[in-house]
Amino acid sequence: MQETLLLATLLLGAAVIAVPLASRLGLGSVLGYLLAGVAISPLIGAEAAELQHVAEFGVVMMLFLIGLELEPRALWGMRHRLVGLGGLQITLSTVLITALFMALGQPWVTAMAIGLIFALSSTAIVLQTLSEKGLMQTAGGRNTFSVLLTQDIAVIPMLAILPLLTLTSPVTISQDGSMTRGADDAHDAAHDSVSLVEGLPGWGVTLVTIGAVAAVVLVGIYLTRPVFRYIHQARLREMYTAFALLIVVSIAALMGLVGLSAALGTFLAGVVLANSEFRHELESDLEPFKGLLLGLFFITVGAGVDFDTFLKNPFGILGLTAAIIAIKALVLFVLAVMFRIRGRARWLFVLSLAQAGEFGFVLIAFSLQQNVLTAGLGADLLLVVALSMLVTPLMFILYDWLSKRMEDQTNSQPADDIDEQGTVIIAGIGRFGQVVNRLVQSSGFSTVVLDHSLETVQLMRTFGFKGFFGDPTRPDILHAAGLDDAKVLVVALDSKASAIKLVKYARAHRPDLHIVARARDRVHVYELYAAGADDIVRELFDSSLRAGRYVLENLGLTEFEAAEAEMNFYQYDRHILRELAEVWDPDIPISQNPAYVERARAANRDLEAALAEKLDQSERIGRRPGGRSPQGTTGRG
Repeated sequence: MQETLLLATLLLGAAVIAVPLASRLGLGSVLGYLLAGVAISPLIGAEAAELQHVAEFGVVMMLFLIGLELEPRALWGMRHRLVGLGGLQITLSTVLITALFMALGQPWVTAMAIGLIFALSSTAIVLQTLSEKGLMQTAGGRNTFSVLLTQDIAVIPMLAILPLLTLTSPVTISQDGSMTRGADDAHDAAHDSVSLVEGLPGWGVTLVTIGAVAAVVLVGIYLTRPVFRYIHQARLREMYTAFALLIVVSIAALMGLVGLSAALGTFLAGVVLANSEFRHELESDLEPFKGLLLGLFFITVGAGVDFDTFLKNPFGILGLTAAIIAIKALVLFVLAVMFRIRGRARWLFVLSLAQAGEFGFVLIAFSLQQNVLTAGLGADLLLVVALSMLVTPLMFILYDWLSKRMEDQTNSQPADDIDEQGTVIIAGIGRFGQVVNRLVQSSGFSTVVLDHSLETVQLMRTFGFKGFFGDPTRPDILHAAGLDDAKVLVVALDSKASAIKLVKYARAHRPDLHIVARARDRVHVYELYAAGADDIVRELFDSSLRAGRYVLENLGLTEFEAAEAEMNFYQYDRHILRELAEVWDPDIPISQNPAYVERARAANRDLEAALAEKLDQSERIGRRPGGRSPQGTTGRG
């Protein structure tokens, strides 16, 4: 007991020190965990391997939570990327890595086994880092996820193929087609694990496997809802957590009994439960466990680096690691070109998947048990897997550097020659500017669109909308776009400083020009107001008002009453915003500006009273004979 507590203290202490430090240095939490594991490896020794078996549940839970985010329809929509992009990546990587090890003198069966092992990438590290950096929903992030998902599925056939590549087969095949181990191996296996498929003929293994998968699907569809309702009646919060853990652990155990990947089984269960009304409850219950176990997994990877083996042949191990990364990067780059993954997305795709993965540990251990690999070769390969995973966070840092450099190069490119002028100039064509542009053009008015992102402008042109590449804050570009004669300037730039700069210049040059500007928050509103903007639109304000109106309607107010409350709030907030702009001081934080704080508090009190009075008036009008009917006066447009 005391040893367990000391080990837990050591692991948690290393994580608490290393991870925040790595994050503050811009290295990411994953590298912090890995370095923490390397630092404490002399202290935990052989415990690292045992801990890794427990920590692998972090990967299992992560895939379960990913499955919860994917509806079956969305998974079906990804089938082309799963089969094409992911399938080709596994096939080409396996072939090239097999050729490499055959050139190094390994038998073709051993080389092929190694090729299969190193074709996989690290789901845990890559998805964790993509989430931290907010890259999951980018084009590169979606393609990366597709390949990782294909690799996780491919673990199943790999586990079936590897025993066929054994050097000296310890397996005997009886007349009925069943496979049995030798006496000693069978005895050891009985102590090591319990299996539902041991000794079964091939068709029996297939039936049991299909039955296990069907059981997961049927339980997810028909049993989880009644159990959740039963637990809900108990009104014990901890029972939700217990049931969520029960789902993950039981499915992982079932998959292990039939020789399938626990991670893949729980992913399948997550997909089945993606449409469940209890999905968010499961996510919130399992998220803390996933984070802690993933962190523990990364620590065990770092602690599992065998420095004695490394020091025996450092250049050989490092050269092999570099060769594996280079081969996989080459394959990924070719696939990115084939599938038209461009720009920063291409480099994210290439650099994030070039390492080996955590399933490599599983497959190497399985290959050693099946006599596919020798003990010495297995130790070297385990070290290569660990080192390549250690390098992965550095690959993401390289991606950040390349991404920044590509952005700088794009900004340094010469601007387009602007050969059109319009009644309306739209500076910035992101989600906000696109809607404005389409509305104005569909109403029959001409627009000139400017944006400093070459990718965005090229994307616009793909869909038939004309735009010009250039920095909208540059006076020469503005005048070329027709600033002298335009009636309206729409400022929809992401950068707050650039938006203010543009408004100031346009107002100074054209006092009569009407300027509509997008603001990120209240302080940005004040800054744009001071710069000279006429109409200022907070980017989330109108959508938030509409959401609030829907809430009121579902709380019992009629559509008319909810619409009136929305309009009254809108008008009063705009009025107060102008008053607060007069007392706002750019040199003082608003929380430390006494005049601003006092006026804001008074405004909140006045707002509540004014809205209550308006609502009473609306109710009286609605009840008055011959008064305006409250029904059907507003829509959800």
